[in-house]
Amino acid sequence: QVQLVESGGGLVQAGGSLRLSCVTSGRTFSTYAMGWLRQGPGKEREYVAAISASGTNRYYADSVKGRFTISRDNAKNTVYLQMNSLKPEDTAVYYCAAATNSWSIRTKAYDYGGQGTQVTVSS
Repeated sequence: QVQLVESGGGLVQAGGSLRLSCVTSGRTFSTYAMGWLRQGPGKEREYVAAISASGTNRYYADSVKGRFTISRDNAKNTVYLQMNSLKPEDTAVYYCAAATNSWSIRTKAYDYGGQGTQVTVSS
C-alpha cells in the first residue's frame, strides 16, 4: 500500500507562484511514476503533469506547459509541482498520483492517489 500526502496549496494572486509537495510512504517510491492531477469546481479531474520513476522523462498537459515544472527527490520520497504564472483557471484541488508507468497517470488510470490540496488563484 502506498500513501500520498499533498501540501503547499493556498491562495495566490494571478501571476504568482506556488510549490506543491507530495510525500509518499513506503520503500518503493523510486519504482513508481508520479504525477499530478487537478479538479476544478464543476469540472472533471484532469491530468496536469507526470514524471517517470527515474525522473528522466517529464510530461505536461498543454494547459500548463511552460508554466509548471514537475520534479522528484527519490531520497526524500517526494514529488513536487512548481507552479508559476498562475491563472484563475488553475484554481482546483490538486492531487498527487502514483502508478507503475507515466502513461497510466496521463490517462488517469493511476494506482494510488492522495487526498488533494486546494489551490485558489484570484484575479
